[in-house]
Amino acid sequence: MSFSQIKVKVANQIGLIQMNRPDIRNPLTPDLKKELLTALHDLGQNEEAKVIILIGAERAFCAGGDLNSLLDLDAHTGRKRMQKSHELVRTFLQMEKPIIAAVNGAAAGAGFSLALLCDLIISAKSAFFVQSFVRIGAVPDLGVVHFLTNVIGPHRAKELMLLGDRVTAEQAYRLGFVNQVVDDDNLLDQTFAVATKLVKSPSISIGLTKAMVNKNRNDDLEKLLAMESFAQGICFQTSDFREGIQAFFEKRAPIFKGQ
Repeated sequence: MSFSQIKVKVANQIGLIQMNRPDIRNPLTPDLKKELLTALHDLGQNEEAKVIILIGAERAFCAGGDLNSLLDLDAHTGRKRMQKSHELVRTFLQMEKPIIAAVNGAAAGAGFSLALLCDLIISAKSAFFVQSFVRIGAVPDLGVVHFLTNVIGPHRAKELMLLGDRVTAEQAYRLGFVNQVVDDDNLLDQTFAVATKLVKSPSISIGLTKAMVNKNRNDDLEKLLAMESFAQGICFQTSDFREGIQAFFEKRAPIFKGQ
């Protein structure tokens, strides 16, 4: 299948998915999410691919959601949109093949969430992570409240989500949600080295181990996703959300009023 938003190739039993909208920093537009879902399903059924690598094109991993497409959503449509996005969450978790995020640049908002859906995260030194939802008056989505809290604990997770500050790759490693930090020029080589080690491992054992870990820690995830859809649908209707998006495009600090 041909794609317009992503690039996909398989070599040496490793599937590589590159989000390919560098002009807008690879955001999760509806089209990109649809293609990403298709690619994951295809690679999941492809016996030639035992491991999957996810990376962004050029300077960014993923800049988050497509803000332009959020401006005119009503609460019902916003909730439905989030429910559709949750198909992506389930696909990452239910696939027994390991998925490695090669974070080559900014992982912001939903891009941060997307990286956490992967089984391993290898980050370039220059990359950074930011829970930017609060900057536009939205709530964290794609299950990140669940995943980030599980990894770094509630107080650290709330610090990142409530303050919206950037986290460097080295800070992310110390917090525990990045597995390795490597020189920018070595990112793909090191990611492929890890993927190759997984390829040479017993795939049935690897897949079942991933399934058990996910089952053990994610039993309450569906409750969180239902609440997330409801909460984000409400936030999409607030004046603060519209102000946050307008301020983002105007490159100024937003003025929130709690409305």
